[in-house]
Amino acid sequence: GDDEENAVFLKNIAKNLKLPPKKSKESSMFNRNIMTGFLKEAAATRRFGDVKVMAYDNVFEQKSTIQFAAVTFLLDDGTAFVAFRGTDNTIAGWKEDFSLSYQSETEGQKRAVAYLNQVAAALPLPLRIGGHSKGGNFAIYASAFCEPEIRDRIIEVYTNDGPGFREDILASEEYKTILPRIISIVPDTSIIGMLLGNEGVHRIIDSTAVGLTQHDSFTWQVQHNHFVEAEATELGIFIDQTLKDWVADTDDEERRALIDTIFTAFESAGLENFHDESKIKRIDLLFQGLLALPKEQRSDMLRAIGHLFQSGGQTAWAKLLGEK
Repeated sequence: GDDEENAVFLKNIAKNLKLPPKKSKESSMFNRNIMTGFLKEAAATRRFGDVKVMAYDNVFEQKSTIQFAAVTFLLDDGTAFVAFRGTDNTIAGWKEDFSLSYQSETEGQKRAVAYLNQVAAALPLPLRIGGHSKGGNFAIYASAFCEPEIRDRIIEVYTNDGPGFREDILASEEYKTILPRIISIVPDTSIIGMLLGNEGVHRIIDSTAVGLTQHDSFTWQVQHNHFVEAEATELGIFIDQTLKDWVADTDDEERRALIDTIFTAFESAGLENFHDESKIKRIDLLFQGLLALPKEQRSDMLRAIGHLFQSGGQTAWAKLLGEK
């Protein structure tokens, strides 16, 4: 429900939770880890067990490519935290993040604005908004483009390694209004969080993973009530510049074509997620995937990889794939 009367304690949700069937859409290993591990651990603590949860919304429409979920938490300091779900660690999830580079406004972003307007109208409280990955992008977008009265109540907006925005959004008055309240949390070799522009404060934090798998927030290091801070790695700085150059040098259609090509190669190589280390460390599998592509796409992709290597990217490529 959309009002406080329908809110449920987190500890009661954890107690009554049933796992989704293994073959269902919602049953990635990532989601199952959240449900069996993280949620139950959090619900057993004094800090989170009595947090109230309300207004769960979940939309999945393959035809119009909407994959959206959000939920609101009522915290004991008298504020509400509106959380938007991100993508998981699958190849398909990353493709969805990268697709923001060639789409001006997605159905999910519109849905995020509508959700925040609806929930906040029923809650006359100070607000915090946040999300991981695509959810971080939704959090900023919703905060910028919600009703002005609601925007005025927002204390902070968190994007946890979420992709940023195209120039038209960054230049908008709505984005500039919310900008001082944006906190961007990224691991030291962030890829998704460096995609597109995000001008908020960047907090760089430590991750136990290397390369691509740092996007998984379960690898982020926490001490007491805060993340362990780190400094951007040389590779992280290189990726940031490379992605900015790529966006500056290509138009929407070129970006769409390249992203489709890259992710088709991953899929052809039999890679389903970025945790499949036995496969991901074998670059030859990716090249096998490339060889399976149509000729035109193959040459586009090889040209892109060539450009990366010219920029001193051989070392970067190895590090991205988690090789020491």
